[in-house]
Amino acid sequence: MRIVIIGGGISGLSLAWFLKAGSKPERPMEPLVLEAEDRLGGKIRTEKADGYLPEWGVNGFLDNRPQTLELAKGLGLEPLRSSDASRKRYIYIKGGLKLLPETPKSFISSGVLSPLGKLRIALEPFIPANMDDETLADFATRRLGREAFENLIDPMASGIFAGDPAKMSVESCFPKIKKIEREYGSLIKGMIKLGKEAKKAGKGPVGAGPGGVLSSFEGGMEQLVITIRNALGEERVKLGSRVDGIEKLKTGYRVHINGGQSIEAESVVLACPAYEASRILKGFDKDLSGLAGDIHYPALSVISLGFKKEKISFRSDAFGFLVPSREGKRILGTLYDSSIFPGRAPEGHLLLRVMAGGARASELAMQSDEKLLSMVMEELGGILGLKADPEFLRIFRHEKAIPQYPLGHSGRLGKMDRITAIHKGLFITGNAFRGIALNDCIDNSFKLAQNIIGKA
Repeated sequence: MRIVIIGGGISGLSLAWFLKAGSKPERPMEPLVLEAEDRLGGKIRTEKADGYLPEWGVNGFLDNRPQTLELAKGLGLEPLRSSDASRKRYIYIKGGLKLLPETPKSFISSGVLSPLGKLRIALEPFIPANMDDETLADFATRRLGREAFENLIDPMASGIFAGDPAKMSVESCFPKIKKIEREYGSLIKGMIKLGKEAKKAGKGPVGAGPGGVLSSFEGGMEQLVITIRNALGEERVKLGSRVDGIEKLKTGYRVHINGGQSIEAESVVLACPAYEASRILKGFDKDLSGLAGDIHYPALSVISLGFKKEKISFRSDAFGFLVPSREGKRILGTLYDSSIFPGRAPEGHLLLRVMAGGARASELAMQSDEKLLSMVMEELGGILGLKADPEFLRIFRHEKAIPQYPLGHSGRLGKMDRITAIHKGLFITGNAFRGIALNDCIDNSFKLAQNIIGKA
């Protein structure tokens, strides 16, 4: 069964691998990945220069989802867990870095919230549940209070989605916490009950957050892409193959590429960014194209900086810090990449990863290199007291970075599902729909592969 997969990011590559690995002998899958660029990986790219390993986009995945770990195992890859030092995370509040508490006990003595802010969280079990979807800002403020939203939830939204909590759908962006409220009426009550159940089952602690330990690979995240490509073989991947459109045949589809060539297949999977899916579908299904085209991608820049440790005065044995929007800074946060994963910088050096732009300030991400560097160094000087000039610099500018899930996102997906159901053999996947994280992409690809194989 020939299946054309449009898009060579992690969604398309993992789907091809799952199809190949799960094929039935009597009905073998023949996936073909078409990638418009001259390289695979999408937002996954690891550079290697001057002893540094900066990540162009995705910098890791949490080890709490079995499908990603199974994929790595099947490929013969050993995940690299982040260092214990990276468990320390900071929030920049009122001119200083405050350690994010890891336990209820440490939360009581932490400085991330005032006594009144902590008291407001203690009242959370008495707040009535709301069964409807709402923005992350409304949800967090209603359940936890304004201060907890501004100091904790707002920077988390920026760090994960580079998004605006006043527009983000809590149900689409953080389905786990909305599910806990609906089932238990309270986040605190729900976590206590889930914790008891997990303890009885011999499992670890339960939280409202994603959990797990950030992991990568020794050669960076691109090692996953390279290994999948090698496992698929050259015959199943075609680079420089920009798809112009698709055409429905009596049985299957014809995929038009590069202004003249075409490939016929029984099934077609769009695993490319939503804006590319919209372009490809324009002449095939106007409504489906419009729904995909409405998904917004703000701009984001990643600025990687290398320093000699002897020239810095701040402690770097941590994950990094995030900045609440109320602080009025022009960066979203900074990760201490070489403290998180070993081997990311030469001995005696530090690699920082600064994020700027996002849904609330996309224009900052698209500044010139000179302006971006000047802005970042000024901000790091004020936050960390950093005065040294970087000896290493890489700026990775993403004009269309992370897809946003606003209120109404689930309704959009429902409409898209109903339309694609009409077009037998046509599927759409990727991080623009049901989860932006690498784990989400791989989980969704596995489910889709099972669906395709089951129907073959």
